[in-house]
Amino acid sequence: MATGEARGPIREEDFIASVADALQYIAVYHPPTFVKALAEVYAREESPAARDAIGQILANSRMSAFGRRPICQDTGTVNAFVKVGMGARFAGGRPLQELVDEGVRRAYTHPDNPLRASIVRDPLGGRRNTGDNTPAVVHVEMVAGDTVSVTVAAKGGGSENKARYTNLAPAASVADWVVSTVETLGAGWCPPGLLGIGVGGSVEKSMVMAKEVLLEKIDMPDLIRRGPSNPAEELRLEIYDRVNALGIGAQGLGGLTTVVDVKVRTFPCHAASKPVGLIPQCAADRYITFTLDGSGPAEFAPPDPSLWPVLDADPAAAAPRRVDLDRLTREEVATWRAGETLLLNGRMLTGRDAAHKRMADLMSRGEPLPVDLRDRAIYYVGPVDAVRDEAVGPAGPTTSTRMDGFTDQLLDRTGLLVMIGKAERGPDTVNSIARHGAAYLIAVGGAAYLVSKAIRSARVLAFADLGMEAIHEFVVEDMPVTVAVDSTGDAVHRTGPARWRRPPVVRVPALADA
Repeated sequence: MATGEARGPIREEDFIASVADALQYIAVYHPPTFVKALAEVYAREESPAARDAIGQILANSRMSAFGRRPICQDTGTVNAFVKVGMGARFAGGRPLQELVDEGVRRAYTHPDNPLRASIVRDPLGGRRNTGDNTPAVVHVEMVAGDTVSVTVAAKGGGSENKARYTNLAPAASVADWVVSTVETLGAGWCPPGLLGIGVGGSVEKSMVMAKEVLLEKIDMPDLIRRGPSNPAEELRLEIYDRVNALGIGAQGLGGLTTVVDVKVRTFPCHAASKPVGLIPQCAADRYITFTLDGSGPAEFAPPDPSLWPVLDADPAAAAPRRVDLDRLTREEVATWRAGETLLLNGRMLTGRDAAHKRMADLMSRGEPLPVDLRDRAIYYVGPVDAVRDEAVGPAGPTTSTRMDGFTDQLLDRTGLLVMIGKAERGPDTVNSIARHGAAYLIAVGGAAYLVSKAIRSARVLAFADLGMEAIHEFVVEDMPVTVAVDSTGDAVHRTGPARWRRPPVVRVPALADA
């Protein structure tokens, strides 16, 4: 990337091209520190289900890097933190928001690697997709110097939806609130990941700090080795140990690691307040920083291929059961057991929030549905557009709890038999699944490119105007899934974490020894 003394004003085209290239880069490459951290927790994970999930995320990361396709189908809301030196000059008069948005537009509509457009224009009304993922969320800070530093991140909706805020009493424990809150978040934020925590300032300041602090390199292993040197680092370690002791584990399946790092940033606040913002970061950890000095656009070098570990198959693992979706029966579904691994083959439908809402409206008006759901499987997914010889682009699962409000009606009135998504279902939905003799399966969130390789063909059947939320029919071959809720109502997101919950590590604070 450009460095050194300023060589003149920063051209608008250099800024736009740098933003676009950075977004393309983070769509396909994990930060090296995240891959390293994930490889370390994979090596020590004892839960077979969690270890398999982490292995799929690592395999997906490597495939995405070499295939230059998105890590996750949710290519995120673009967040840009722009630090403008007081002495920096721009050649041109367009506002920063326009420049960032032009970079986003260019990146998300790139013909060789299109990224999924997820931003809707009117959050209160028609929620029509903007088509190019603009506008971005831009934060601008004036700083010393004559360069412009930009950190871009692509924040997935599943983890963003789990952001939380509170204003604690001044003497209250931040760690207690964070741990109790994380325990209620479920697995929709796709752990293992990170927690960003902002303490102090005001409502908006604490949340912005929680978001921005996630964009620091993972250094928890170093912190554990050297011990904390200040109260913020003590807080990081306490939350890290206590959250991992909850046993939530990868994808909420139960295991030793829920977070690979905890980041904390503080700011002075009113004497009567203790604002606390909490933002989780999912397994699709995507960000990069570049600096412009007027000498040209930023450049980004791919990571070393040796970054990714060699993953060995578990010789003790049971062979998965292969399922023919074209001959699916309620009797066969009744033989599946929670925690079992299946390989799906044949035809499945897709549908997520907007499609479910339309189907529910049609049924409420007594009108026929455009597809027959009887004895079928529906996959909660919004895929990336295909390129070249792909049947479909990256196509990982979306958070299933958003479909809970429609599930009982669909199971009762359509004969739908199987649902596939990610994370847990609510208790009422679990009861409905058991009452109807259905099943809920999960694919690994954060393994979208890996999942897409099991999809042999795809076509739109209904609601084409919804874009990625249209109802598709996929033909899949050996698509790996786990039975999350079986026909008896047994649910792995309840039993798994309970099995792996343990007392937290007790560390002797380094500060006490000083």
